[in-house]
Amino acid sequence: MSNQGKISSKILSIDNFKSAVDKARTQQKKIVFTNGCFDILHLGHIDYLSKAADLGDVLIIGLNTDESVKKLKGNNRPINDQIARASILASLFFVDLIIPFSESTPYKLIKTIVPDILVKGGDYKEEEVVGNDIVKASQGIIKIIDFLDGYSTTGISKKLRDNV
Repeated sequence: MSNQGKISSKILSIDNFKSAVDKARTQQKKIVFTNGCFDILHLGHIDYLSKAADLGDVLIIGLNTDESVKKLKGNNRPINDQIARASILASLFFVDLIIPFSESTPYKLIKTIVPDILVKGGDYKEEEVVGNDIVKASQGIIKIIDFLDGYSTTGISKKLRDNV
């Protein structure tokens, strides 16, 4: 399979990801789930996602669609469209699956996947993480990963605006 084919094969629609998750479960792989916009991929994201991947066998990323990013971040976002964001994330060797979702939160997606480990960034408290009830009820764990200081999409955007 070509490299482009490998990247594309990691990006699944909301309608066809269930079989990939079921396959991982039958192989008794530990499933890690996180989500976000990942608008301008930077070192902070790489640090966060690589640490998330280290927690299990399969890293699944719920990716906000362009419409949901716009609702969350405002009309000037996303900077990179959904296809670009998904492809960039899928090109990371430690990312296994990307599932775009259009709701304001990934609750329905988490309810379908029921990950063993649910990961969010350091600006969350465990009880604030969407889907923590689902994961805890299935004996899974919530993991908060500290941010890498000095790296954020907001900071990069501000720096670009200030330098124009």
